Amino acid sequence: MIQLTDLFGSFDIKINKHENGMLSEATIDSRRVIPGSLFFALKGERVDGHAFIPQAIAAGAQVVVLDQEIVCDFPVLDLEAIDKTQPLTIPPLPFGIKVKDTLQVMQKIAAYQRKSRNLKVIGITGSVGKSSTKELAAEVLGKHFATHKNPGNYNNEIGLPLTLMNCGYGQECVILEMGFYYPGEIKFLCEIASPEIGIVTNIGTVHAERAGSQQMIAEGKAELIESLPDRGVAILNYDDPFVRPMSEKTRAKVLFYGLSPAADLWADAIQGNGLKGITFDIHYQGLKYHVQVPLLGRHSVQTILRSAAAGLAMGMNWDEIILGLQKGHSQLRLVAVRTETGALILDDTYNATPESMLAALDLLDELKGHKVAVLGDMLELGAYEEIGHHQVGEKAAVVVNHLITVGKLGRIIADTARQAGLPENAITSVNNSAEAVEILKYNLTAEDVVLIKGSHGLRMDTISAALEKTQ
Repeated sequence: MIQLTDLFGSFDIKINKHENGMLSEATIDSRRVIPGSLFFALKGERVDGHAFIPQAIAAGAQVVVLDQEIVCDFPVLDLEAIDKTQPLTIPPLPFGIKVKDTLQVMQKIAAYQRKSRNLKVIGITGSVGKSSTKELAAEVLGKHFATHKNPGNYNNEIGLPLTLMNCGYGQECVILEMGFYYPGEIKFLCEIASPEIGIVTNIGTVHAERAGSQQMIAEGKAELIESLPDRGVAILNYDDPFVRPMSEKTRAKVLFYGLSPAADLWADAIQGNGLKGITFDIHYQGLKYHVQVPLLGRHSVQTILRSAAAGLAMGMNWDEIILGLQKGHSQLRLVAVRTETGALILDDTYNATPESMLAALDLLDELKGHKVAVLGDMLELGAYEEIGHHQVGEKAAVVVNHLITVGKLGRIIADTARQAGLPENAITSVNNSAEAVEILKYNLTAEDVVLIKGSHGLRMDTISAALEKTQ
């Protein structure tokens, strides 16, 4: 929610009259407008939000921020033209605010609103595991604090400001994912959000095509840790050789997590129980807690440790933390469904990197049954393209009974699995998801456990949708 006065306070404009009310939410999509909304007309590569201002007003938007001249039947304040030395009288709702750059104004209002409120902000970055960490950390922190989090993938220069502006006034902490595509991006997001707690999951090869080497990716992610205040907490992956050295780049207190006893917060005795979740022992300051969590796969332990660390950084006790961990609502991406023949489908098709592919294969390895992996291209790996697909092929050869690869790069997985000893008759390569469906729908039995994973661009989610048993 946004106070009307916040819109002008961010520009140091005094007002002498305003309608005593709140704007319901901020949005850039006219289809999402609800009565009382603040609508930002952004000009994108394909769509210009100015063209949808009439729809936004008709749906109930009360204030529109724009940076172009438009023909309209409501008053528009031109911030570039008004006399800022005189108090401003806000016109009746609805009205428009004309500015030089809509996006910059949106970011400025979000930064002003964040700084004017007593919020704890937790930033999360890393190559793999941001969303699952955000969700589970929200479960944990929600046991003690009123907690807000970014929806979906609102993790960039547009989504992050919207998340901050849409944080209700009763909220106490906000969890924000921070994406990285180019140097300086996370630093800029931190200037808006002013996080006090920063979590780094890992440094993988995702986006290497755009960002460069893993070292360059690490430097970009470290911008979150460098931005923390001295009263803050940096939660760092001790097991990741690119993340651990970030401790030298921060003024904040460092809390290491991992599977090594050298970490501050660490886990051992990990037992994967397939679809029933995992059990393990968690250690902190000489104490040990036995934990059972309904998340899938041994790799989820890292997500659990990060989320527990967030609770510790916020001063929570272990009873609250463990209760939050056991909620298990954060198994975001992997969905288990049955086919008409009774085969179990593990749909993990949101995206794919070498790290997440290997973790998914680890989960498949824990399960009983005839194991089938349908693996597609991993995109945007840059210089790591071949080695990443080779790594997955080597792992698949050890885990699966039958391998189906999708796409051109998927054939590297197939070739590597063949060289690693998987029999020729256990490998099938197809060009697209539709071809994979045709193979699977005639050959699956109740004994099959099928992992489906690949980059989102291949739309491999259509495979599980086509195979899922109808009600």
